[in-house]
Amino acid sequence: MRRRQWTAGAGSALLFPLLAGLAVPALARDDDDGEYVILHARYGTEYNHADVTGRLKELARQDRRFRLENGVFGVDPDPGRTKTLRIFARDRQGRERTFEYRERDWIDGNLFIGWGGGRWGDYDGPRGWHGGDRRDDDRGDRRDSGEFTILYATYGTNRREVDVTDRLREFARRDQRLRMGNDSFGVDPDPGQTKRLRIVARDRNGRERSFDYREDAVVDGAMFIGWGRGDWGGPRPQPGRLVIESASYGSDGRWMDVTEALRSRVRGDRFEGEVSNELLGVDPAPSRRKVLSVTYRFGNGRSNTVRVNESEVLRLP
Repeated sequence: MRRRQWTAGAGSALLFPLLAGLAVPALARDDDDGEYVILHARYGTEYNHADVTGRLKELARQDRRFRLENGVFGVDPDPGRTKTLRIFARDRQGRERTFEYRERDWIDGNLFIGWGGGRWGDYDGPRGWHGGDRRDDDRGDRRDSGEFTILYATYGTNRREVDVTDRLREFARRDQRLRMGNDSFGVDPDPGQTKRLRIVARDRNGRERSFDYREDAVVDGAMFIGWGRGDWGGPRPQPGRLVIESASYGSDGRWMDVTEALRSRVRGDRFEGEVSNELLGVDPAPSRRKVLSVTYRFGNGRSNTVRVNESEVLRLP
């Protein structure tokens, strides 16, 4: 009789840890179990990057883990280049550390204190690519700590867009960051279509480039010089402005989207350049003769498509 009781007791003792182990995932996890408090986060490259702390908070509230897909932050700070997410954090002993994640990596919030609750990111210190490194931040007036001066801004689609430079300037004076959409600008240029805000700016070396933000994306003014003062906004789009709708480059089924690369080289209402790997920044089909296909228009006019062989000159118009 005792043998039977002992056997049952042993079985229960072996079964209890197994059941306990199975029950663990169902238990609520203490959101303060991590080792680091996030100070801020930036996304991009060393040369062009954006503060994504607010957007990271939103993603953290949705899930414990997520994959760093292209476009997850609603902004592409450096088109054509592989971006990195940098999370700047402080451990429980007050030591700071940087975590880096490249596109397609998984971000796991288990490392961070208060991840899902969003109890982090309220940091008043330097927010540059190097964290507290003065290479990013020792520029005197912090209002001018950005890298780009805004020339103008448009809102809409490739088919229909409107100038929103003045309205954007009003938003900038109120807040460093804003979420944009139809209600923000009080207009819907192309009903039923997903719109984007395009900010055309010039860097400190005089080179022009554009930043695209999809509807509901967060616009962070930290990358723009004089954002809060609103002392920016130069030439506005005119009815005859050259618009590159799309561009692809390649050969024999190997093609790459080079729309942004081409747009960045438009000067005024004209484009002229020799089609080459250097011009477009990629070589989708090495050792093969490639073709550049461009769809463009002027203002709200009809779209046209032109194809130009590698080593030939593309001129628009």
